Amino acid sequence: MSAVKERVGKIMKIAWRPAAGFAGLVGMALWMAGTFESKVGPGKREHLPGFALPDGARTLTVKMTRTASPVEVVGTAASERWVNLSARLPSTIQLMRVKAGDAVTNGQVLATLDDRDIREQCAGADAQFKQAEVEYNRTLQLFEKGAATDQAKVAAQTGLEAARARLQQMRIMLSYAEITSPLDGIVTDRHFESGDLVAPGQILMSVYDPRVMRLELPVPVRLLSKFTLNQAVSVDLDGTTRPVKGVVREIVSEVDPLSRSQKVKITLEQTAPVILPGSYGRITLEGEAHESLWVPLSAVYRIGQQEFVQVISEGRVIRRMVRTSLIRDGQVEVISGLADGEVILVEPVKEG
Repeated sequence: MSAVKERVGKIMKIAWRPAAGFAGLVGMALWMAGTFESKVGPGKREHLPGFALPDGARTLTVKMTRTASPVEVVGTAASERWVNLSARLPSTIQLMRVKAGDAVTNGQVLATLDDRDIREQCAGADAQFKQAEVEYNRTLQLFEKGAATDQAKVAAQTGLEAARARLQQMRIMLSYAEITSPLDGIVTDRHFESGDLVAPGQILMSVYDPRVMRLELPVPVRLLSKFTLNQAVSVDLDGTTRPVKGVVREIVSEVDPLSRSQKVKITLEQTAPVILPGSYGRITLEGEAHESLWVPLSAVYRIGQQEFVQVISEGRVIRRMVRTSLIRDGQVEVISGLADGEVILVEPVKEG
C-alpha cells in the first residue's frame, strides 16, 4: 500500500507543472477576450459636428437683398477715318517708303510702283495725240479753202478727241504708280515689301486718323434701352489707366441675327497715349435687379480651388462650401451654399 502511495506521489510531482501552465494559458486567453470585464450594451454614440463656437467670435445673420448686378459690354476701338490703300495697277512695288506705325500727312507718297510700261504707253499716246492734232489742223485749213469735205473735218476732229482722251487716260494710269495718303494719320497693316508683285485691288496698307476714335459696341437687344443718342458714357480701355469719356453718336438700326445685338458707336474723347485701333473697351451697365446674398469678403476663405464659410448651427461651427460671384465695396455675392437667415462667422476660425 505504501508503495502505491509513493508511486502516485511521484506521478503528481511530474504532472502538476504542465497542468498549471495550461491552466495559466487558458486564464490569460479568457482575460484577453474580455470574459472578466463588464459588457457594454449595443447602441449609437452621439457625435457632434464641427467644433464649439469660440467665445467672443463675431457673427453675422445673412440677409437676402434685392440688388442689380453690373453688366459689362465689351467693344472694339476703331477710327472714324480709316482708309485701305490698294494697288490699281498690276505691277511690282519699286519702293515702299513707310512702315507700320509711321505718321504720315495728306498727299505724302507712301509707295511707288514700277511705272516703266505705263510711261511707254503714255509716250505712245502723247505721240498719237500730236499726230492727230496736226492732222486735224491740216484738214481744217483744207476745209476753209474748200479742199476738204465736212465729213473729213468731222473725222479729223473725232480722231483728235479720241487721241486726247487716250492721253488723259494714260496720264491718270501713270498717277496710280504713286500711292499717296488721303489724310493725316498713322500707317497700319502694311502687307507688302519693296519688290513684291501686286495685282489691282490688293490692299498695300491702311491709314487711320488717331484724333477721331470711337468704340463700337455690340449691345444685346435686352440692354439697348440703356443707350440714347448724345448720352455721355465712361469707357474703360485697355492700355489706359483712367476711364475715357465718350458720347453715343450712332445706334445702328440692324439686329445681328446670330448674336441678337445691335451696334452702338461711341465717339471717344481724345486722350494720351494714343488709342490704338482694335483695343478692347468696356462699358459697365446696371443689370436687372435680383435677389442676392452678400457677405463680408473676410467671411469667405479658400482651400485649394474651393471656397468656404463657417456656418453656426446649435452653437457649433460647421464648414460649408459656397460659390461666389461679384465683389463690391468689401462684400462678395454668394450665389450658392447659403440661405437667408443663416448665421456665419465674420472671421473664420482656423480648423484642426
